[in-house]
Amino acid sequence: MASTPPDKPSRSDAENAVRTLIRWAGDDPDREGLLDTPARVVRSYEEFFAGYLDDPVQILSRTFSEVDGYDEMIVMTDIRFESHCEHHMVPIIGKAHVAYLPDRRVVGISKLARLVDIYAKRLQIQERMTVQIADTLNDVLQPKGVAVVIEASHQCMSTRGVHKVGAAMVTSRMLGAFRSDSSTRREFLAMLGRTGAGPLSNT
Repeated sequence: MASTPPDKPSRSDAENAVRTLIRWAGDDPDREGLLDTPARVVRSYEEFFAGYLDDPVQILSRTFSEVDGYDEMIVMTDIRFESHCEHHMVPIIGKAHVAYLPDRRVVGISKLARLVDIYAKRLQIQERMTVQIADTLNDVLQPKGVAVVIEASHQCMSTRGVHKVGAAMVTSRMLGAFRSDSSTRREFLAMLGRTGAGPLSNT
């Protein structure tokens, strides 16, 4: 489990901070419609940022070796996630595609989705999240290769600033066989509906 900062504010501190932001925005936190808003916001934050409470290595620690010699890639596509941009604290909404080539050990498929959620439910940038998912899977399972592709829309770009609605960012990280063997990489990308390397940012 992730360590809790020793100076972590109390729930009361957090609710008072929300009241301050409401006043700063120009409204009255004591009016009827806003009375319960600070508590609701804090409860929402507990859900939005629950990833800080979980250990991604622990999630992957239970593996299975009885796979009858299966050595082809394992791919989970379209893992929907919701994260928050660390620069503006607004949503990043997208989907992750995760693959690995097992070397004796495999992990339950639900754990791949859990791994994505743990890193998504933190203040993030998409590039770092892509690296974290791929590197953790690679370090714990020690497979022959790992591939992660993330496609997401960023509300810090669609609801403010340049206001580019519909724009999506794509990032990827290829390790092991997915980086060194072009045919393995092409097979994975074909499963995602991409015929070539495509405009992927290979972090």
